[in-house]
Amino acid sequence: MAAIAARKLSFTYAGADKPSMENIDLTVEKGEFAILTGPSGCGKTTFCRCLNGLIPNFYSGNLEGDLEIDGISVKGKSTAELATRVGFVFQNPENQLFSLSVERDVGFGLENLGIPRKEALERVQWAMEATGITSLRNKAPYELSGGQQQRAAIAGVLAMRPSIVVLDEPTSFLDPKSAEEIIRVIAKLNRELNLTTVLVEHRLDLVSRYANRVIVMDKGRVALDGPPSEVYGDEARLIGIGLPRVTMLFHLLRGDGFPVGTNPITVDQASEEIRRLLNK
Repeated sequence: MAAIAARKLSFTYAGADKPSMENIDLTVEKGEFAILTGPSGCGKTTFCRCLNGLIPNFYSGNLEGDLEIDGISVKGKSTAELATRVGFVFQNPENQLFSLSVERDVGFGLENLGIPRKEALERVQWAMEATGITSLRNKAPYELSGGQQQRAAIAGVLAMRPSIVVLDEPTSFLDPKSAEEIIRVIAKLNRELNLTTVLVEHRLDLVSRYANRVIVMDKGRVALDGPPSEVYGDEARLIGIGLPRVTMLFHLLRGDGFPVGTNPITVDQASEEIRRLLNK
């Protein structure tokens, strides 16, 4: 049973003259770490809003097709019901933090679910340890750095024990160092908890080394889907996504006639390919 299964999924926002997302056929298996990327306005966020019920419960429009989460159809399900299965981390962490302490923010979702106090405290402690923010438990969210705020937002989602976590550009408000730290936290959680992870991201240099799959959307449809080294070819470059710089270097080398056969994602992979060419 797949974690996410979409079939002919389409959505047109109320008042729009064309679909923002059209005929999406997509399956994400349990435990996968998938990057969802593409040009602005391609339908990434619309797809993610369907996963936790924001569409159609909060964003009105015409939703067609089928979508299942852990084998359960989302039709007729409220956002509250889906929140126990799909955790959503927004682009700006300040949208999810509003209590007077980190500890209370992390436990807010559990209070709304009516989780017994003892279990809720245990979950809050676990989530803060998993994201490395235990020492910040009594801090007010407005006293935190951007990276710390994002960790707190992720902890609040984890405390609810979802099987799937969706992160909508979680590094967009962060400096490079903080962004790298957040991506490492996400990758660690995916690996250690077998947590199905869908990460909407444009900074592919930063995230590609951790993901086992890249889904590229363009004009409301899935244009490319597969491992990063296979997806980051000429078609992806023409769509206009920001390929990792080392991958772009190999595109240029190939264009100049060098017999490079792969699309490396990291500097280490590029070094191995260059050594292979030199040893021929």
